[in-house]
Amino acid sequence: MTGRGRGAPSGKHNNAFREDVEIVDPLIALADAERKPYWLDSPDNPEPLRRLFEHTTADLVVVGGGFSGLWTALIAKERDPSLDVVLLEGRRVGWAASGRNGGFCGASLTHGLGNGLARWPREIAALVRMGRENLDEIERTVARHGIDCGFERTGELHVATEPWQLGAMAGEADIARELDMDVRLLDAGQVRAEVGSPTYAGGVWDRDGCAMIDPARLAWGLRDACLSAGVRVYERTPVRSIRDDGTALHLSTPHADVRAAKVALGTGVFPPLLGRLRSFLVPVYDYALMTEPLSAAQLGAVGWRNRQGIGDGANQFHYYRLTEDNRILWGGYDAVYYNGGIVREEYDQNDATFAKLAEHFFTTFPQLADVRFTHRWGGVIDTCSRFSAFFGTAHHGRLAYAVGYTGLGVGPTRFGANVMLDLLSGEPTERTELRMVREKPVPFPPEPLRSGVIQLTRWSIARADAQQGRRNLWLRTLDRLGLGFDS
Repeated sequence: MTGRGRGAPSGKHNNAFREDVEIVDPLIALADAERKPYWLDSPDNPEPLRRLFEHTTADLVVVGGGFSGLWTALIAKERDPSLDVVLLEGRRVGWAASGRNGGFCGASLTHGLGNGLARWPREIAALVRMGRENLDEIERTVARHGIDCGFERTGELHVATEPWQLGAMAGEADIARELDMDVRLLDAGQVRAEVGSPTYAGGVWDRDGCAMIDPARLAWGLRDACLSAGVRVYERTPVRSIRDDGTALHLSTPHADVRAAKVALGTGVFPPLLGRLRSFLVPVYDYALMTEPLSAAQLGAVGWRNRQGIGDGANQFHYYRLTEDNRILWGGYDAVYYNGGIVREEYDQNDATFAKLAEHFFTTFPQLADVRFTHRWGGVIDTCSRFSAFFGTAHHGRLAYAVGYTGLGVGPTRFGANVMLDLLSGEPTERTELRMVREKPVPFPPEPLRSGVIQLTRWSIARADAQQGRRNLWLRTLDRLGLGFDS
């Protein structure tokens, strides 16, 4: 969930309206940008917690200190304060996707209403309701624990930047209203009155289904809440392997082992400790920029009085939002898959993508031609063929997992935490009865076929955006098979 998390492969971006506007050199605007995630470059970053050096036991071990693991540990203690819970994080809490994403905390559990309708139409009303309840509970948790993460329930604007995008938006807005979602369909004038960009042809404002947050401060606040609840949290303690002795699970770390009655895996895209997950997950890199704070005059030139998060309606979409001090985070568009599924830290920086993103920023907001960027960063997220999380158990029900959030995990990871705890309890719940929870996505083919399929799909998506959304035979085939590529 590095991005909105969202992104897509490169392609055409409409620049026609810029004919009478000074063209900004993106390299100049990027010249002083730090090569690090803005959210993590903060004096609020807490001191690291101790490593695990001694063998220990626990009722529940949570692997991973991102949102998935943090929510699981905290909710486990809220359900049963007597439970002995250990959280193991390989580096620092919130260091990966949870601390470098766009900070869109959405109600959707299905990577958007359209994806949910396509896959689970008979359950969509329940999924929408549970997603809204989940976001409500996140808001209450932030308030209850005094987590200073800039939580603003602004909603989200879905803007059309080409006329062909309007039909699908209008149709989805009709269904959203039937499901009691608070949405408004906006024409070009109305959406530009909300946020001033000459690229907008219309849009939909989901007024209550998304909050803007500082993701790193949310992760650090959840860490503190876990510690206050009695969770034992160990940082810089990667889990190397898990062994089942028939009665318990043994987790091996560099300096000590942990014997656990039950385990919850929240490790995202990183090499899974459960081999069966490898065929379902693909690592994709997403990139983002952060501007300097806007002056009052600059902000006035854009409008944005209601401070919504924004995502555009192209297949290759951007996501963007205001921070508390009125910077603009601008990300997405390029979703880069490196052949072979290789994950390397040097891939977190991609100058060609940063230049492209900067160019698109000034295309969208030509009135901000004098704005410069202070940070540029990227990182890997996990995606699966259905774009939303999937769940399951292993080791005779002693281990549960939730993975595949595809960049939209800030909010849904709390739902996934509850699913994992439900599965570990062995008792059926409304959540565990969902088809979304019971079914797995279609697996990806093995390499090198996997790389060929993904790169062909990225090329086809770019072509669709350049041809008014018309999907070629390859994309239509994937649609019929329930496969695709997104971030």
